[in-house]
Amino acid sequence: MVKPKPQRIRDPIHNLIEFNSGHFEHTLWKVIQTSPFQRLRRIKQLGFSEFVFPGATHTRFAHSLGVFHTSRLLMNVIRKYLDSHQQQYREPQANYALTAALLHDVGHGMFSHAFEAIGKEFGWPMAKHEEVSQRLIREGEIAELLDKEFGKGYAGNVADIIAQGIPDNLYGSVVSSQFDADRLDYMQRDRLMTGVQSSGVDLTWLLANLEVAEVPTGADETSTGSVETLVLGPKAAQAAESYVLGLFHLYPNVYLHKTTRGAEVLFQALMRRIVGLHVDGVAEKTGLPCRHPILKFVSEPAVLERALSLDDTVFWGALPLLLESEDDEVRRLALALRERRVNSCIDLRTLVEANLPAVTGERREKRNARVKILCDDIISELKKINEDSPGKPARFLIDQYVRNPYKRFQDSRTPLNQILIRLSPDKVTDMAELSPVIAHAEPFSLSRVYTFCDDTDAHGVIENIVRTKIKEGGNHER
Repeated sequence: MVKPKPQRIRDPIHNLIEFNSGHFEHTLWKVIQTSPFQRLRRIKQLGFSEFVFPGATHTRFAHSLGVFHTSRLLMNVIRKYLDSHQQQYREPQANYALTAALLHDVGHGMFSHAFEAIGKEFGWPMAKHEEVSQRLIREGEIAELLDKEFGKGYAGNVADIIAQGIPDNLYGSVVSSQFDADRLDYMQRDRLMTGVQSSGVDLTWLLANLEVAEVPTGADETSTGSVETLVLGPKAAQAAESYVLGLFHLYPNVYLHKTTRGAEVLFQALMRRIVGLHVDGVAEKTGLPCRHPILKFVSEPAVLERALSLDDTVFWGALPLLLESEDDEVRRLALALRERRVNSCIDLRTLVEANLPAVTGERREKRNARVKILCDDIISELKKINEDSPGKPARFLIDQYVRNPYKRFQDSRTPLNQILIRLSPDKVTDMAELSPVIAHAEPFSLSRVYTFCDDTDAHGVIENIVRTKIKEGGNHER
């Protein structure tokens, strides 16, 4: 039997991503050639971010390869450390995790998280990428290949790692944790492709100081055992702090950019309108033929094949048809996306903070809580305005999001999800306990409203509601 040739891929982040001629990596190379994996070439990693960053056209395909490469680097560190300390490297568990790293995003839909959000609104099971990923790994082309090459049940074990979310062993933490291969790749990749100069990751130094340690699984006196997990040596403490802050800063700078999110809410409004016309039995008014992949998915959102027929190119290809729609709202939204006519954005948090009177001696956290309550109340009023005109397009498009810079142990309940620093041979400390910057970092929170440019009264309506709610809040405080 002829030995397969090793394969190499050029990558802008990792230079060469190599797959050797061994059975394991050659099989993963075959997985890459499957139809579900090749579909990731047609899904951009950052969705509508190219509206802001023209270079951000990289795909889930490239990212998935990068995650595999990074996970292999992490596994090599684990293997080397365990071997040098006469501990057992569990190759089967490592291979399950490496395969899961390669396949972790295989279930993403068109425009990824923007599609997932509208799917959540309508309860579409096949819009949730973790669910689709599991299905693709457990059944079909990928499952058949994995079970044939590695033995029956292998594909199920890989899917289980993705299903867990929170890791349950050292090897699974490489796939999903606060210091995993996914983050380590997309932080570097998204930073490069968008061109932002902040949020750098010193991966070389982090890997050079990465170790394995056995730590308690509970908190102090409530410890119920121990588990092996990744820890960073003391020399990497500052690099780890920069990593956490770098990821945190990518959110306002890239992922939550107002124009990107504005395009997302337009896309979601368009999908919402298409669904509405379909429910009303007049899907033909969308301009799409009845056999178009979007309408077929809307008709059968629980069917895996319908989800797999959707990708970014399907949507962009549908725009000329949507522009011929009999429905004014479909045409307006489709044109806005094609021509990049993003709606006007009002940052409610900024508006409330600028108009909310200061209270002598009020602590920052209490003021932040008041701001949040006011923003929520204002958004509730705007939603009521939308609901008061049933059958008409929403006047106000709402965008809310909260992101914590770092999850404490009490949130994840496992040290496998934490970033741990070894201060001495017998003392390991959570990153948040060591870094005052991380410990006191506030959650990033946004409350935005998007209005259509031709709605000249919208800003005045919002400002009046803001003034009224602040006045009511002030009277309530007194």
